[in-house]
Amino acid sequence: MGYKIALIRGDGVGPEVVSSAVQVLSEIGFYADYVEIRAGLSLFKEMGKPLEEVELSKIKECDAALKGPIATLLGPGTYTSVNVLLRKYFNLYVNFRPFENLVNEKYPYFNFIIFRENTEELYTGAEWNFGEASVALRVITKKATQKIVSYSFNYALKNDRKRVTVVHKANILKETDGLFRDTFFEESKKYPLQADEIIVDSAAYQLVKNPEQFDVLVTPNLYGDILSDLAAGLVGSLGLCGSANIGDKYAIFEPVHGVAWDIAGKGIANPIGAILSSSYLLDWLSEKHNDKRLAKYSKVISLAVKNVLKLKKFTKELGGNLTTEDLTKLIITETKKVEAIF
Repeated sequence: MGYKIALIRGDGVGPEVVSSAVQVLSEIGFYADYVEIRAGLSLFKEMGKPLEEVELSKIKECDAALKGPIATLLGPGTYTSVNVLLRKYFNLYVNFRPFENLVNEKYPYFNFIIFRENTEELYTGAEWNFGEASVALRVITKKATQKIVSYSFNYALKNDRKRVTVVHKANILKETDGLFRDTFFEESKKYPLQADEIIVDSAAYQLVKNPEQFDVLVTPNLYGDILSDLAAGLVGSLGLCGSANIGDKYAIFEPVHGVAWDIAGKGIANPIGAILSSSYLLDWLSEKHNDKRLAKYSKVISLAVKNVLKLKKFTKELGGNLTTEDLTKLIITETKKVEAIF
């Protein structure tokens, strides 16, 4: 089957790392029809919009999207986050971020996942300014919470996970986080898995002190955003982390890191987050279309990345001297070795 993939290269280091991911996909035999989508700060400077309506239609016509980081300007009067816009437009209610420690020797091995509700809470963008005060509307609904919780438990069951933990602040935010917590425990009764809870500030502390205790974490939008960056620090670098934004009918895959203007264009950005995101893309397409060939490709990429990381050869942010191209070539070479195993 031929697949059509929307390619959103993004800003900063985005074009570099997305190109690496596409190169790896091509080398393992995934030949897609890539549809180039313009979005981000450069488009905003040219057209006054970070993403045009026609581009949304083009994305919708594709099977999925592979995306680089896009700059979001600070403060009032700037454009709405393209990430938030895409998540709302396609109702991508799942934000999937796995964290496996393969290089950070300060910590023992850990392998946990953060599932973040991706469409509401403070990220609805409902804010008002009253001169000396500004107000934001925090929205948590039972329906959206049920969907992210259900997805998390189903994923845990299918992937031999044993424990799902809800992260909240229901001791203070009794109505909003209270609803998120209560809905979690209602849904948890449907699954033969351990279900427990942790207050968000305690979660941050415990992640730093003892990350190996966690298995699957489910969080409202803002907490998941913050804790994901903390978790990236635990594994050693944002550049090592990929992610998926998943809805019932569509999905967008992207590295966790930002645009990294300070190293953009220098050829030293870490492509692993984007490459792992492409692996998640293959896995999602495989399940959606019952295409076992793609499931194999996904495993090949994932294992190749792990094997390369064991070599302790890194890009600059991890103390190495490899270029983006060097690391991409190493991973491609390793995929050839891994393919022979399957």
